[in-house]
Amino acid sequence: MRKIIVTDLTRFSNLDIVCIAGIDIVNGDCIRPMPYLKTSRCKELNLLPGAILAGSFSKSPNIELPHTEDMNYQNLRLLRHCSDAEFKEILSNSSCQSIECGFNVYLEERQKHILPNLRPLKSLITVSVNPNNINIVQDQFDSKKMKIHFTDNDNKEYNFLPITDLGFYGYAEEHYSTANNYNEINSVIRSQKEVFLRIGLSRFHKSPQNKEGFWIKVNGIYSFPDYFKDVRRYR
Repeated sequence: MRKIIVTDLTRFSNLDIVCIAGIDIVNGDCIRPMPYLKTSRCKELNLLPGAILAGSFSKSPNIELPHTEDMNYQNLRLLRHCSDAEFKEILSNSSCQSIECGFNVYLEERQKHILPNLRPLKSLITVSVNPNNINIVQDQFDSKKMKIHFTDNDNKEYNFLPITDLGFYGYAEEHYSTANNYNEINSVIRSQKEVFLRIGLSRFHKSPQNKEGFWIKVNGIYSFPDYFKDVRRYR
């Protein structure tokens, strides 16, 4: 039986399923329980970032790089929700200097995907980012979606990355439906001392422009010492 702290609670266009991932409390391994959980099951477990789950995990026989975190699971159950200090510690201990460092790849400026031939060995990392280098914006093509600009600690700039953080996205969608209203949420972020971003890679995808690879997305936005209390809950 292993214990993980949930660090990723990711939305899909299919609202019936949710992707979760967490970090093993003992050895720091990142685990993505597969298959994806039903939304109804997440509600039963009262899942939200910081939840401590216990379960039996085994490597999926169908793992494809870079999604080495995929694991089959049995007997998943909620133990408790961790404290702010515990959550910050697990994020800090898993944190990388930058996206390139975390995935061990080189990216062109403002590149949004990793080419298959770079063969990243993982699909989930944590990156510590200066709060002043983060900007939440409205999607330039779809006003119902939100994106993020940020510059990591290697001074690499990333623009219009999709936010898939379920709680954060839902809260912002409900309360900050226009571009101007994102100013308030950005103000709160920039008033914090530390922000950790959970960065994920999509499954293999080929865009309409024939770009192919693993697309970078932001699965979680966590600020300290304060955070959006209404965001860190399951919607």
